[in-house]
Amino acid sequence: MITFQNFVFLKSVVSIRHLPQQGNEVAFIGRSNVGKSSLLNAIVQKPLAKTSNTPGRTQMINYFHMNHDCFLVDLPGYGYTKAPQNISQKWLRLSMNYFRYSLFLKRVFILIDARHGIKPIDEEMMNEFDIIGLSYQIVLTKTDKISSTELQEQLKITTIFTHQHPACFPHVLLVSSEKRTGLEELRQHISDILMQ
Repeated sequence: MITFQNFVFLKSVVSIRHLPQQGNEVAFIGRSNVGKSSLLNAIVQKPLAKTSNTPGRTQMINYFHMNHDCFLVDLPGYGYTKAPQNISQKWLRLSMNYFRYSLFLKRVFILIDARHGIKPIDEEMMNEFDIIGLSYQIVLTKTDKISSTELQEQLKITTIFTHQHPACFPHVLLVSSEKRTGLEELRQHISDILMQ
């Protein structure tokens, strides 16, 4: 299994012309304020990704690497309504170009706030991945913010939803960055994918 504490920041990318030309990648994306940067920091057990109470902190493609073979990729969040529309569209185009042109992307983890479930904007992203045949997997975040009964109901709904999308890996992951639950299972999935 990969030693996640060995990941370090590599670079920020604002154009697909500057994507790395080797290695295996897994990427993380989700609605703004879903806890993406906090989750990345919990995975690697140190503050690599910048966190903020203000949604929309990540505005570029941020690469973290352990060696030349393994990359974690932090993408701008989508659906940030306080950003000017032309700016949020620019972030979305950057991410979509990355999805279409990265040669080494093995899977995308779509982060969904367990309190709110899959929203239409998340489904739009999933439909895009289905069209281009890009493997992705749902991760329910902030699972400590709802009761266990609510969480099980959300898991059931989400799992049913994943079976309607051909490119979606069917196993839904449950995590809490704050309580550190579900992280080992997520790390195992990432490790298995990157070491293929």
